[in-house]
Amino acid sequence: MSKPEADGRQPWIPLLSLAGLLAGWSVLAVLGNDAEVLPAPWQVAPLIVSETLSGELPRHLGATLARVALAFVLAMSIGLAIGLLMGRSRRADHWLDPWLIVFLNLPALVTIVLCYLWIGLTEAAAILAVAINKIPTVVVTIREGARALDNQLEDMAKIFRMGRGAHLRHVVAPQLAPFIASAGRSGISLIWKIVLVVEFLGRANGVGFQIHLYFQLFDVAMILAYAISFIAVMLAIESFVLQPWEARATRWRRA
Repeated sequence: MSKPEADGRQPWIPLLSLAGLLAGWSVLAVLGNDAEVLPAPWQVAPLIVSETLSGELPRHLGATLARVALAFVLAMSIGLAIGLLMGRSRRADHWLDPWLIVFLNLPALVTIVLCYLWIGLTEAAAILAVAINKIPTVVVTIREGARALDNQLEDMAKIFRMGRGAHLRHVVAPQLAPFIASAGRSGISLIWKIVLVVEFLGRANGVGFQIHLYFQLFDVAMILAYAISFIAVMLAIESFVLQPWEARATRWRRA
């Protein structure tokens, strides 16, 4: 009955898809026959190994991942609080909705530049710029989740005189969990891309900084080496952390 769904979960399908992408890259590299424009996978792989063994790749990956983690926690915490407030209070929603629209349409580049100009080329400015770009999308998702809370469960909580902590834990949190997981999963992909731009413009380490360095040297192979390494790490986080988290958060709906 659920055979198509089960087939879609076969682990070899994503691997086969990635192998097709790798094969396409190889074909284009061979047809182009110019390693300076598009180096082949077998030309980029040794660079990844050498940068890893030298310690440069782990150092810059660690710096970028730390910024991603801090910006993610900050954006999710603030976005969750504001989204819940807007979803449960019509007055707050009316007041804050214009602000939300403004920040949703504010270009990430403008936010980054302004944070650097106002705060300086610091870690605080970098992380704040990333968080500001992510918070509005978290607010939108959580607001919709707060609006969808079951009123009957709310009435039951009032009848049994549940305390604020118990109400939040047993009534609100389980219903919001799928929305939080969705906001987190979509947000991490946005955050790491913005982090690279932040590092490209104003940091002295990180994957974005290295891409900026090798862009100035017109070294496409090294740009690909750092980009692919970071993408591989983010794919691992997506597969082994975010997807299981989202599946666990929505499991009660399928029970």
